[in-house]
Amino acid sequence: MKLGLGIDTGGTYTDAVLMDLETGSIIEKSKSLTTHSNLVTGITKSIEGLSESHFKDVKFTSVSTTLATNTTLEGKGYPCGLILIGYSISGDLPVSDVLEIRGGHDADGNELDDPMKDLKELREFIRETKGSVASYAVSSFFSVRNPEHELLIKEKIAELTDQPVVCGHELSRALGVYERTLTAVLNAQLIPVTNQFVRSVLSVMEDKNIDSNLMIMKCDGSLVNIEEALLRPVESIFSGPASSLVGASHLTGDKTCVTIDVGGTSTDISMIVDGIPNISDTGATVGGWKTMVRAIQMTTSALGGDSHVWVCQGMNIGPRRVIPISLAAVEFPELVEKMKSMEIPSERVLDSVVQGTAFFSKLPYSSRLSDISLSNYEQAVLDAISDVDETPSTIYDIANKLGDHPLMFTKILDSLVLKRCVSQIGFTPTDALHVLGKYSNWNSEAAELGAKILADYLTLSPEEFCRRVQLSVSEKMAADLISFFAPYLKPEDVNRLVLNSPFTKFKITTPVILIGAPVRAYYEDFCNLLDAEVVLPDFYDVGNAVGALVGDVIFRTNVLIRPKSIGSLAYVAFDDTGRYEYETSEEAVSKSEEKIRELIQTHMTKYGLPDSSVKIDIKREDIQAGFSTENPLEIKLFGIGVGTPRKTDTDSPKRPSSETAESVHL
Repeated sequence: MKLGLGIDTGGTYTDAVLMDLETGSIIEKSKSLTTHSNLVTGITKSIEGLSESHFKDVKFTSVSTTLATNTTLEGKGYPCGLILIGYSISGDLPVSDVLEIRGGHDADGNELDDPMKDLKELREFIRETKGSVASYAVSSFFSVRNPEHELLIKEKIAELTDQPVVCGHELSRALGVYERTLTAVLNAQLIPVTNQFVRSVLSVMEDKNIDSNLMIMKCDGSLVNIEEALLRPVESIFSGPASSLVGASHLTGDKTCVTIDVGGTSTDISMIVDGIPNISDTGATVGGWKTMVRAIQMTTSALGGDSHVWVCQGMNIGPRRVIPISLAAVEFPELVEKMKSMEIPSERVLDSVVQGTAFFSKLPYSSRLSDISLSNYEQAVLDAISDVDETPSTIYDIANKLGDHPLMFTKILDSLVLKRCVSQIGFTPTDALHVLGKYSNWNSEAAELGAKILADYLTLSPEEFCRRVQLSVSEKMAADLISFFAPYLKPEDVNRLVLNSPFTKFKITTPVILIGAPVRAYYEDFCNLLDAEVVLPDFYDVGNAVGALVGDVIFRTNVLIRPKSIGSLAYVAFDDTGRYEYETSEEAVSKSEEKIRELIQTHMTKYGLPDSSVKIDIKREDIQAGFSTENPLEIKLFGIGVGTPRKTDTDSPKRPSSETAESVHL
């Protein structure tokens, strides 16, 4: 038997599944809590939840990870040096060591200046920075039309240091020099982090005697080997939603469907058509940085099992994530007795921080955002909060230590949470499900006490309050799905015309697949809100881990063909490898299509995929001058190749050891 091991690290859980590679059936699954301070700890615990006797049969391993997303959001990427060729950056970039040199090209790929004129400055910059940065990013003006200057500077840097070097054209062929430069910088900052992560995963595999190749899910729903993942770690941003989409398609057999993935932190909606994930027209945005990373088209809302349920002029859910009370009480059982006797704030002072169910605890220093500073009062509030291994503090515990009324420091407390100095414990939809008997993994008594505290503010029973939470989550899921298909509708219109009307329902003609640990609890209400085929597949709670395993190798490449000059019959083609001139448009198209097939086949060969197992599709778009059908003004060729690594009979390349991965220089 040949087995595959799929692993997904989500915001709350790390999941692992074993799958029969020949039948596609799931053999076993395991879940463990994600350990954000060290993702590998959660991965290890998840793997340990599987039967060790199966490990000898594992021939294929794939991982979907939040590492790149978390690192970028928290500003914890390693420092890098940036070399700009032929231009200056006007926007902000998360980098301090920057060198500007001459060079670059125009829109037709013609050289504007020679970067070698500034070779002395380049060498001096590398000597000054190589001890303080972990990698370098190189970005040249119009490198998408001609990458020779980026490649030349990369070569010169390699002569001076063995640190990784990233070129902008290697990550995107799209126009937009700022976004391309930003993408290169973020990618360079992530390389050391990803290298450490991969080494750790390989070490876990070695410890468990799992002898298989290792692949990683990208945010466009495709798989890459670890060598490529180490080169382009930024492409694994948002790999979780991509995994859930691919996993949902596999679990149901639907090649065209829309997926709703409800996790601990967010609800992600995306769509797959004919087995290929829909790709966004714009690049992924993470932590406020708009990149050129090709990602699946998705809608994300701050709704999850860990969303904060709080009372202030009614019941509210989110957008902040907190630790569920039922989970906190597992680690600190004394919270139950504390909740029975603690002081409850009056309704007039309630906000998202001051709640009868709110507890606070210091986070480890390593969890904080980088480069933060605390005011004297912020530090005083932080000092008044329980340490990470002590019983969490209430608002009044903090107030008594400070000698201040809670209203004096609630904004400070909120700031400390945002800076990741403090974690907040509160009531969540997961706690509501404990009260309703829909979920029982953690401390139900703590959840019931929390529900009573909040329900009393609204003169409801705990069960009525939790039922409102359950229905509200279902309504938000339905509203998010409607907005995904009809983004032009305002949220208030969705609620007024569809969700709150007994005579209208929004009809969806493609299957809607629910993925995520809590979705069973919302299935019935969700179905009643829409006119759609809603599917809750087997293994819905580990759909992301399944997706990490069943993804395909997908290679996309584009070619732009334009006249060499106005009125010229000669054409110039710009592709991933450079700029090429041809005598006619027909020759340019023919040669470019050959190049597309060659690039796809070369890429697939790295995965042991023979040409016969790879599906290649090339689409063409022409822009004509007026009504003329001859000599188009512009031709675009879009090539895509799809191969399935787990099904090939050809031997796939084996994983390197953790020692080998440690020595990889990119």
